[in-house]
Amino acid sequence: MALNHTYDARLLQQETTVGAGVQVLLLALLGTAIGLGPAGWLTGLAFALATWAVLTRAVLRSRLRSFGPANRVTLGRSILVGGVTALVADSFESSPPVTVFVGLTAVALILDGVDGKVARRTGTSSALGARFDMEVDAFLILVLSVYVSMSLGPWVLLIGGMRYAFVAAARALPWLNGELPSSMARKTVAALQGIALLVAASGLLPAAANVAVVAVALASLVWSFGRDVLWLWSVRDLGLDAEQPAAEETLKPVAELVGG
Repeated sequence: MALNHTYDARLLQQETTVGAGVQVLLLALLGTAIGLGPAGWLTGLAFALATWAVLTRAVLRSRLRSFGPANRVTLGRSILVGGVTALVADSFESSPPVTVFVGLTAVALILDGVDGKVARRTGTSSALGARFDMEVDAFLILVLSVYVSMSLGPWVLLIGGMRYAFVAAARALPWLNGELPSSMARKTVAALQGIALLVAASGLLPAAANVAVVAVALASLVWSFGRDVLWLWSVRDLGLDAEQPAAEETLKPVAELVGG
């Protein structure tokens, strides 16, 4: 039994190591194609190392039998997000080619709807996969917020920072760690953030239109967070609302759902 566990652990480590290697390869391709600067290289490599370390530890602690196809899709998205992160870091010195930046971001956003479907169809859904997917989404929104804030102003950072601020607040206010019912409105608002930030980053619209698009996205996010926080406050002493959600609406920890 111990030998099997060791073998499985090595397979999981190989998956995450290959992911880190592909991340470095993407950085090399970006460096060759557009001349990625020192800031982009250092940030991209730091992202690859941090992702490898955290993900390796997580998969080993989860005792998964295999990494799974859905997690591979999410890892692919993570690699794209690493490329976007490197480009954003480099943009403080020189603007990245819009086509490359938009292309990487668009594919990462599109694949966000793929890993969940793959997990369900292959029967490989897991708590680790859901958390991995959530963290990749949140970090991409944060990075896009940083990029767009350079042209529209620091208020855009509220979009990327709101989820992290909520998680920090939940450490001081335990009732924020309650459970929320599934919500299509919440999922729609989360998807809107990435689309709005990508539109603003592409520069296709006039500045005023970009401000309006991002402002609508931020307003919807504030509404989503506010609604969920009020619901959690109302049931803080009950655990769950008096009206239980339908059986097919699985409850998940709020840190994985609120505002996203």
